[in-house]
Amino acid sequence: MAAKVLDKFETLLLDLDGVIYEGGLAIVDAIESIGALQAKGLQVGYITNNASRTSAAITDQLRSFGLELAVQDVITSAQAGAELLKQVVPAGSKVLVVGGEGLRSNVSLAGFEIVESIKDSPVAVIQGFDPSVGWKDLAEASYAIQRGAKWVATNQDWTIPREEGLAPGNGTLVSAVHTAVGQLPVVAGKPEKAIFETALAQFGTSSAMYVGDRLDTDVLGANRSGIASALVMTGVTTRKELLAAKADSRPSYILGTLKDLLGSYQAPVKTKRGYKLGSAEVELLGQKLVVSYGDPKSLEALKCACLTIWDSKLAIHTLDVESALFE
Repeated sequence: MAAKVLDKFETLLLDLDGVIYEGGLAIVDAIESIGALQAKGLQVGYITNNASRTSAAITDQLRSFGLELAVQDVITSAQAGAELLKQVVPAGSKVLVVGGEGLRSNVSLAGFEIVESIKDSPVAVIQGFDPSVGWKDLAEASYAIQRGAKWVATNQDWTIPREEGLAPGNGTLVSAVHTAVGQLPVVAGKPEKAIFETALAQFGTSSAMYVGDRLDTDVLGANRSGIASALVMTGVTTRKELLAAKADSRPSYILGTLKDLLGSYQAPVKTKRGYKLGSAEVELLGQKLVVSYGDPKSLEALKCACLTIWDSKLAIHTLDVESALFE
């Protein structure tokens, strides 16, 4: 039976890039849908792996789109990273910050002394994305880590969506340091639990659903943290990637846009050989996955195909999947 998507949850947590905006442009249906949900009294918060900007700066951007929110409604990986630092080094320690103002601000607010060079003997390095980060910054981080400094990364996102396309993210910069030092950092952002725990504590709830556009960070992170996950198809995840999702990165809900949160969630119904929903039915005939009827490009067909493949417990590369489902 169809039920309102958010009937079971006290709080809606949202990713930013690919969910609410892409670069400087709002995603279709996003702003109007969030406003409608807030008008119904739903608590809405925002979680982002972006560590280059302060929560205040992000709040200002969201307000410029017409959203109503307070600064404390935005949880960044810089905040979660500063909290992690408290667990690995003593209060007031010297910390080398590789990143932007958002990261520097949170590290300072957490009571640490920010230093600029290995000459200042930092006991920890915290690394987050910022367009200004260059080779010298990565080199200083590498030198400090090789001398024993603890290493925290805000996130390991490989890419960042921009209006022009996908650009390298913090994960690529972390990988450069990893290559030099031969070890991996402790990570604060998605898909690790730290940032979700920070958010749940901030909003005083354990009943939440998180909506993102990435399987490997958003969905995996929510699943690890024990909250409901939803993938919206307005960002970087392709239909083919969703069909091939690993068991730990499969969303509880699949959304076309955030507008799907306003109505009843239409879940596929199991059939003898697959699933059906609305005007679409997908079946697994031997090793061949076919759309028996309906539009293969529809969200209905995608939902049915995902559940059919996932239920089969077969690797997608062993199946002959109708190409119209993902092309």
